[in-house]
Amino acid sequence: MNVLFLAHRVPYPPNRGDRIRSFHLLQYLAERGEVSLAYLSEDTPDAQTVAVLGRMCRRVTVGQLDRSRWMQAGRSLALGRTATEGLFRCPRLRRAITHWTAETRFDLVVVFCSSMSQYLDVPGLANVPVWVDLVDVDSEKWFDYARQAFQPARMLFELEGRRLRQLESSLADRARAITLVSESEAALYRSFCPAGNVLAVSNGVDLDYFQPVTAPEPAGTLPCVFIGALDYRANLDGLTWFCRDVWPVVFQQAPASMLRIVGSNPGQAAQRLAAAPGVELVGPVPDVRPYLTGAVAIAPLRVARGIQNKVLEAMAMGRPVMATPEALEGLALDRSSDVVCAATADQWRDRLPHLLRDASARAQLGAAARRYVETHHHWPQCLQPLEKLVVS
Repeated sequence: MNVLFLAHRVPYPPNRGDRIRSFHLLQYLAERGEVSLAYLSEDTPDAQTVAVLGRMCRRVTVGQLDRSRWMQAGRSLALGRTATEGLFRCPRLRRAITHWTAETRFDLVVVFCSSMSQYLDVPGLANVPVWVDLVDVDSEKWFDYARQAFQPARMLFELEGRRLRQLESSLADRARAITLVSESEAALYRSFCPAGNVLAVSNGVDLDYFQPVTAPEPAGTLPCVFIGALDYRANLDGLTWFCRDVWPVVFQQAPASMLRIVGSNPGQAAQRLAAAPGVELVGPVPDVRPYLTGAVAIAPLRVARGIQNKVLEAMAMGRPVMATPEALEGLALDRSSDVVCAATADQWRDRLPHLLRDASARAQLGAAARRYVETHHHWPQCLQPLEKLVVS
């Protein structure tokens, strides 16, 4: 089977949410056919990325994005389309896809995220079956942003949300199947677009890589750790809220503790958070596991779509996790025994200090967390629904 895989970002290394999912989908397809990968990037891929993708795929092409993409986003919005489409528009990538379709008869096109659906109008793809992995309902994220923003940002976010919803709805007529990362995201999509074959295909976690560490916890109060991309609006929003409304009280009650912020691309907003007492900005690291070891993982997100891989990875390591309901959306876990769920600042200020001091509670939570991911988020199990889609 010849598969064309269109991705809005490089699917390697699998060290952030979208890359984790796109890499495992790509790997799944490469084991069952020949894959031609076309993706977009702002950076030149390094040698290891080129080598890994080259082994997995029949051929690979990358469309380089530059700063003009923001002008394209504004132009796209002015012309009645989404800003998202403008951000991911690349004539070079379109030419490469057109060239491929002239010499190869593809059996399936996989579109990873709605931003790449614009490339389906290449003439050679007109009659090729399409599978769109929306991952999550991106339009809802923009509506969430709008609810928390002030004018004129609120108006722009609402406009982007409405147009993205129109784009997401239109894909049902073109795609053989539309997949989303959780049943809750699939239900949301069906609520405004009941037509089409909509499937929930959950994210997994590498259970061999993220394993519990048997070393004893350090004595005394444990550190907290937040792990996530630090240039992502939802992460920064949640961290800013946590550092402003929650952490000062927690640090007052547990002054021996420390909040460590780990993630890529820390800008000025992330750097300002480190000025608070007891907060350390670690930034990008090659391996997050040492920072999860012996720590309480937090996910204080107020805006979240799909499944949070940061939560799954911490749970896989047997670490206690404290999170908002938004960060746990899409996970079929027990919010009273598998994690600590806190919806308000008062709940965070009350529950987190207790968790930092209570070794027994942490041990019980960590064991339950590991059992949960072993049962529900093993990658082969998660990808099993794709068998019928890919073979048919």
